[in-house]
Amino acid sequence: MSVQDNANEKCVCLVIKGGRLTGRTLAIAMRMYLAANKRVTTAPPKRGKQTLKELSADGSTRENFQIGTEYIRSFERIAKKHEVDYAIVRDSCEKEQKHLVYFKSKDAKDMDAAFREFSAKQLCKSATKPTLRETLSQMMQKAREQKAEQTKEQNREREAVL
Repeated sequence: MSVQDNANEKCVCLVIKGGRLTGRTLAIAMRMYLAANKRVTTAPPKRGKQTLKELSADGSTRENFQIGTEYIRSFERIAKKHEVDYAIVRDSCEKEQKHLVYFKSKDAKDMDAAFREFSAKQLCKSATKPTLRETLSQMMQKAREQKAEQTKEQNREREAVL
């Protein structure tokens, strides 16, 4: 046998403690070994949201960016869609509620597509839908105008009576 043949063969060392070794005993022991070996399979790598430790476990490079609390859910949906691995960590040095998103992907195209979609979605949202404060201030302004019109009408009625 050559060295190459030795490298291609697989050997199993099986120890059986018993009084008599029969073919049946050997078959049962081999079945038990194979059943135990089948259960101990490696799990596939985790995808999607992870802890920072899990994200950096394989040693690949990761990048990060800062995100506001209100945009986390929309980012998670898009990252899941494009199979981007990410970890969200709270930024403790900021007074506002900001988070750092560390991410990596198996393909740079996936990351680019995910961030293009995320930024387009956020720009579209901010352009079309006014914030709650803006809506509230507009409503307050309308209420002031209506109040001013009502007082003018009341003054006109009083002047007409006199």
